Amino acid sequence: MFDKLIDREDDTASSMRPSRRTFLIAGAAASGGLVLSVSMPGWIGGAEAADAASFAPNAFVRIGRDGKVTLVMNQVEMGQGTYTSMSMLIAEELEIELSKVNLEHAPPDDKLYGNPLLGFQVTGGSTSVRGFWKPLRMAGATARAMLISAAAEVWKVDTASCHAIKGEVIHASTGRKLPYGQLVDQAAKLPVPADVALKDRKDFTLIGTSARRTDTAGKVNGTAEYGIDTKVTGMKVATVSACPVIGGKLGSVDDSKARAVKGVLKIVKLDNAVAVIADHMGAAKKGLEALAITWNEGASAKVSNADIVRQLKDASAKDGVVAVKQGDIVKAMAAAATQLDAVYQMPFLAHAAMEPMNCTVHVRNDGCDVWVGTQVMTRAQATAAAVTGLPLDKVNVHNHLLGGGFGRRLDVDGVTQAVQIAKQVDYPVKVIWTREEDIQHDVYRPYYYDTLRASLDAKGKPIAFSHRVAGSSILARWAPPAFKNGLDADAVEAGFGPYSFDNLLVDYVRQEPPIGLTTGWWRGVGTTHNAFMVEGFIDELAASAKQDPIAYRRVLLDKSPRAKAVLDIVAEKAGWDKPLPAGKGRGVSLVFGFGSYIAQVAEVSVGKDGQVRVERVVCAVDCGQMINPDTIKAQMEGGILFGLTAALYGEITLKDGRVEQSNFDTYQAMRINEVPIIEVHLVDSHEEPGGIGEPGTASIAPAVVNAIFDLTGKRLRKLPIDPSQLKSS
Repeated sequence: MFDKLIDREDDTASSMRPSRRTFLIAGAAASGGLVLSVSMPGWIGGAEAADAASFAPNAFVRIGRDGKVTLVMNQVEMGQGTYTSMSMLIAEELEIELSKVNLEHAPPDDKLYGNPLLGFQVTGGSTSVRGFWKPLRMAGATARAMLISAAAEVWKVDTASCHAIKGEVIHASTGRKLPYGQLVDQAAKLPVPADVALKDRKDFTLIGTSARRTDTAGKVNGTAEYGIDTKVTGMKVATVSACPVIGGKLGSVDDSKARAVKGVLKIVKLDNAVAVIADHMGAAKKGLEALAITWNEGASAKVSNADIVRQLKDASAKDGVVAVKQGDIVKAMAAAATQLDAVYQMPFLAHAAMEPMNCTVHVRNDGCDVWVGTQVMTRAQATAAAVTGLPLDKVNVHNHLLGGGFGRRLDVDGVTQAVQIAKQVDYPVKVIWTREEDIQHDVYRPYYYDTLRASLDAKGKPIAFSHRVAGSSILARWAPPAFKNGLDADAVEAGFGPYSFDNLLVDYVRQEPPIGLTTGWWRGVGTTHNAFMVEGFIDELAASAKQDPIAYRRVLLDKSPRAKAVLDIVAEKAGWDKPLPAGKGRGVSLVFGFGSYIAQVAEVSVGKDGQVRVERVVCAVDCGQMINPDTIKAQMEGGILFGLTAALYGEITLKDGRVEQSNFDTYQAMRINEVPIIEVHLVDSHEEPGGIGEPGTASIAPAVVNAIFDLTGKRLRKLPIDPSQLKSS
């Protein structure tokens, strides 16, 4: 997700090289103790501040007199293990046990808590570990050095004779010990050391180990609080119905029957929706069902999926904005012994997070409080301020654990709506969307219609490769400064995979869906959609050349040794050179995204009714330096299942301007009995950490369709997989 916002070494490079400059400022806490502010350039696209004076801290570490270590963290936890990995980085260098690190949600403030890779306070794009890998370790190491210096001053000994372990400073020759809590006031008076050495990798005791998740206990015993769990004194509950036609507006409402429902308190009319506020959710739902609503359906009332696909097809016939160009693509295509072309398509997708959209708001004359789980704290604050007319400092946003994000909570439409509703009353209101509302008024992953072409020499090797991406631009809406010269850099991310081609063209054609249908981030977006297109087409090239799919890929990876290595590992672990039993097929995919290399092999079977069963997935991962290997495996497993759900079932379609899917009966998720055996193999790497939240999702769909081709000889270029195309004759 929006990985292209991160600065690159050059226009076509695939390795992330953000600035790593870090500044630390120490001081005393108001209640006593040591406070360290970690400062980095707030930047987007590589723009740096001119000097240290303009840098603002983006994460605070506090050590109290009781020895308690608190990390005030801007990155949010939505199941990806961020809170554990961030704590591990601090604990490793500070020489404390992981259990001693306490985490607090940071308040909204881009200057204080901006993500150093994305320039503002946001959790997304698999950037948490990548962004804070060095700053948080530096904070821990600096605090440790200052605490050791403080102890040396107390004992009047050389600092070199002291060391720290498990929250204490120890004088080696005498065995004297002082806990951190007794040293923090003295340490806060010391100058911050200009240069503190970080631990050598061989000395890590926590980083690289499978630590127990710090948020597990609360999620098991029910004490963990998500946005939907918010309880505020005097709070009422509301639920909403937005116009079922995209872009439609509210006409009229007869609320006489709704007002008669016991517990219903107020009917609130908005521009494109109506809400019922009640004492509890049951009454709110009954009241909503009792409303007689007339909608002004608008211009999109006759729009269907076929219309959108036709528009994309027509747009793809036009020349696009060039993203990558190497060599002479026209000449190479003309001189080729063989030419191949294909059109690949991916549908609109919803997020369907387990926690539906919700937000609790209390609007007062002198302020506004918002309780929500969001990936963009400052945007949530800004929209509340805009709706209420209050200054930003009068809007307090209380963040919570997220019951799934997947990019949906990078948008704040739900917060905007909740504040609009809460403005109409003088008590707190929790607004909860039903599952139907959540799916039918989502911010959807775009529909993509991509055209790929290649020319092969006499030996079947590609001498030219082109990929035209046609679809909506998320960046143009969500981050306009990043949408430059008509190019959505995320839409073309991974547009030619990790491969090397002498003659290459990747271009982009922007084609927006009807007004009212908003597109947005979805676990991987650019990398996820392009992995399906590119890896499916590379498999087609291998088949045309009558070569083994893995051997064919290896030839194209001479400039990407890490990609070649994970491909070799997955081939070995999957037993690629061994024949499968009759009735099974095997396919491979290879993806570089978010700084990580992923190779997957899927084994499938297909029933007589065309239903695909994914029986085994083998995954090899090189994500650079591992922080918590168990979390990496969990993220790969979860990403694979998320991607499989989309590949097998995921599709949002429109008919007469309405989203046809409404709940898990029509927007199906994988069931537990469908889950394949998943094996994850991790590369022990010394490279900088890569992201892990999204690459697993990107890799699975192409591996599955390639396995289907291996078994049936039928090439699928459109998702979700259509069983009718695979039925036995």
